Amino acid sequence: MTEIDRSRAFAKDVKRIVVKVGTAVVTGKGGRLALGRLGAICEQLAELNSDGFEVILVSSGAVGLGRQRLRYRQLVNSSFADLQKPQMELDGKACAGVGQSSLMAYYETMFDQLDVTVAQMLVTDSSFRDKDFRKQLSETVKAMLRMRVIPVFNENDAISTRRAPYKDSTGIFWDNDSLAALLSLELKADLLILLSDVEGLYTGPPSDSTSKLIHTFIKEKHQDEITFGEKSKLGRGGMTAKVKAAVNAAYGGVPVIITSGYAAENISKVLRGLRVGTLFHQDAHLWAPVVDTTSRDMAVAARESSRKLQALSSEDRKQILLDIANALEANEKTIKAENDLDVAAAQEAGYEESLVARLVMKPGKISSLAASVRQLAEMEDPIGRVLKKTQVADDLILEKTSSPIGVLLIVFESRPDALVQIASLAIRSGNGLLLKGGKEARRSNAILHKVITDAIPKTVGGKLIGLVTSREEIPDLLQLDDVIDLVIPRGSNKLVSQIKNSTKIPVLGHADGICHVYVDKSCKLDMAKRIVSDAKLDYPAACNAMETLLVHKDLEQNGFLSDLIYVLQTKGVTLYGGPRASAKLNIPETKSFHHEYSSKACTVEIVEDVYGAIDHIHQHGSAHTDCIVTEDSEVAEIFLRQVDSAAVFHNASTRFSDGFRFGLGAEVGISTSRIHARGPVGVEGLLTTRWIMRGKGQVVDGDNGIVYTHKDLPVLQRTEAVENGI
Repeated sequence: MTEIDRSRAFAKDVKRIVVKVGTAVVTGKGGRLALGRLGAICEQLAELNSDGFEVILVSSGAVGLGRQRLRYRQLVNSSFADLQKPQMELDGKACAGVGQSSLMAYYETMFDQLDVTVAQMLVTDSSFRDKDFRKQLSETVKAMLRMRVIPVFNENDAISTRRAPYKDSTGIFWDNDSLAALLSLELKADLLILLSDVEGLYTGPPSDSTSKLIHTFIKEKHQDEITFGEKSKLGRGGMTAKVKAAVNAAYGGVPVIITSGYAAENISKVLRGLRVGTLFHQDAHLWAPVVDTTSRDMAVAARESSRKLQALSSEDRKQILLDIANALEANEKTIKAENDLDVAAAQEAGYEESLVARLVMKPGKISSLAASVRQLAEMEDPIGRVLKKTQVADDLILEKTSSPIGVLLIVFESRPDALVQIASLAIRSGNGLLLKGGKEARRSNAILHKVITDAIPKTVGGKLIGLVTSREEIPDLLQLDDVIDLVIPRGSNKLVSQIKNSTKIPVLGHADGICHVYVDKSCKLDMAKRIVSDAKLDYPAACNAMETLLVHKDLEQNGFLSDLIYVLQTKGVTLYGGPRASAKLNIPETKSFHHEYSSKACTVEIVEDVYGAIDHIHQHGSAHTDCIVTEDSEVAEIFLRQVDSAAVFHNASTRFSDGFRFGLGAEVGISTSRIHARGPVGVEGLLTTRWIMRGKGQVVDGDNGIVYTHKDLPVLQRTEAVENGI
């Protein structure tokens, strides 16, 4: 379940919240009260109270607290002879009576420090059989909530006459979990949070390494699959009781979250719709599949859908892209809203400025993306183009044709706009696609994926493009070399290296974007200023942004270098120097020339000449994109011929190294590989070849009776073929 779905679970305004604190959360080792943990929970509840939420607290822990106090008293009053005898088991009801007042005293003290008033509410199961009691309870609680009082409920175990566990929520409860569920329904709460000592509900005992956290409980799927561990050693409930209570409340109309009371800020995270703990909701089955889809299932489905896509006419495939472009523009407000939430969460989490910059979808971005999709749609159909035609022998014709690769797995970080580009390229090239974006863009990726797949006709199916939502699925996908044909990682050097070392599937991409601009002595200063500024500042976080400025030694002597440095510094660029530049310019020396800043910072170094620049680029660069600024055509040609990078420019900003700007429509990434595709990878980089032969009954028969001609035949363009009726 995505965070969008989780937010949808709380689509209505949450006002009234019931929070249940379990015994394992309230108490620590030896049954003592966990004051630090309890204090943190009280702080969260006090903050919610001040923010206008109506908070109802259900707390366990009285029996354990009372047992600790009575054991201490028993020890103090015992003689040495008494201690040699077997100790009498303490009565649970007596423990409850002693512990209730102590527990409430702690709550009153803590909340009083937070300027919040609390009220103790002791109830028994039998009381709920009385309609008048329930009515009075509701009125009393509502009055307290209006006065910003937090009612603290606890089952009055000291006088309870209950003998059997509850069977439903019609008036009988068995423990504080079921009490919390009953109260949430009775008091018409908007949300119930059950705090436990584990992160949520697992497929098996949390201590079992094979158990996995269930983010969304689907009754039809999970009720018969879950294996519970032993019951709580501290309270009477445990996870079994919590799940029963959560199911009753959820199917009664109150969403429920089971999550850890140990983790700081979990209550506030739940209210922000973050993926915390396990969600129970009566509509959960509508958001998530009842049957698990494995990584293999997803890959196989993408392949099957891609074959359906390839079977469509060129016009039909074109129309899909046009429909996607229209859908993006129609959903611009929704997309922007989800992206804003991602950006806010990233800033709150303290992500680096460069990552946040890549995450932001600026005004006009959706229109730009839609334009690039339409540009792709208008391109000549890349599938089935005849690249070479040969007469092998008389009446035996061989054609080399363009063909989709198959199923692509793209792992990318930060930039949600990459999802649109990649998806549209996959559709245009007839490939199936699996996408895994960064967690920081989860909302943005989810809404973009939904908008795009909703625009794909059912004859092809939305499974053409699968969205992988969990990092844990990546290792499984990387083992599927029989159904996934190409992996393209877009992200950090660490990400690319990890993927390359973890799979047999071919990997296409680049690890770093260490791009250089070399300003030669024969440059035009104004041109150099414009190119250097643009290469660094147009989009500092991009992989094609300048990271190192190389300048000819003569420019330091004639003052040109000072002018270039002044331009960068006045625009807020932090400069680091190589050994020569740092001494000349009085700037900090860089720790490494092979460093991708992805921000408003760069390295400057002085070189002897164009050959010094070339040597520096080969030694410290990443073979991505490098540029020379010069008016000397001979020097320019030396640079263009000898720099061994995927893209090499003369008098043009490195920022032009982009699939859209190259006229490819968009790009799936930039490759520094030397096999298959290099530079910005557009549609052609996502194609391979097939051989098609047409004959009239020929057989090899030991090559007897056949004369090989191997004659090249003219290849007609698609428009010419159509005009000639071929």
